[in-house]
Amino acid sequence: MIPAGVEIFVAVAPIDLRWSFDRLAGLVREQVGREARCGALFLFFGRRRTALKILFFDGSGMCQLYKRLDARIFKVPEVTAPGETCVELAPHVLDSLLDGVAVEAAPRRSRGASTRSERGRIH
Repeated sequence: MIPAGVEIFVAVAPIDLRWSFDRLAGLVREQVGREARCGALFLFFGRRRTALKILFFDGSGMCQLYKRLDARIFKVPEVTAPGETCVELAPHVLDSLLDGVAVEAAPRRSRGASTRSERGRIH
C-alpha cells in the first residue's frame, strides 16, 4: 500500500541494479531534480526490465525495495516529451506495476541463443 499523497518518479533509462544508495541518490538529483530524502519514491529498472529498485526515505534512513519477476518483464512508462529522463506515476499505477499487472511478456530468444537449461540437455 502506497501512502496517500506520496510522489512517485520513474527513471526511464535503465541502470545497473548493483548500484546502491549513494549512486541512486545521485541519479535522483541528476535525472529527477529532487533530493532522495524528500519523501518521494524513486523507481529504477534494470536493462532487461525483469527487475526494479525503489529508493525512498522513511524518515530515519534511506531504504531500497528490490523486485524481480520470474517470467515476465516490467512495462516501463513512456516519457511524454522528448528529452525527459523521468515520469511521475499515480499511486494506483505503481500498485499495479508491483502486483505484476503492468508487465509484458518476455521477448523470445533467437533460435541460436541457448539458455543454461538447454546446454546440459541431450537431443
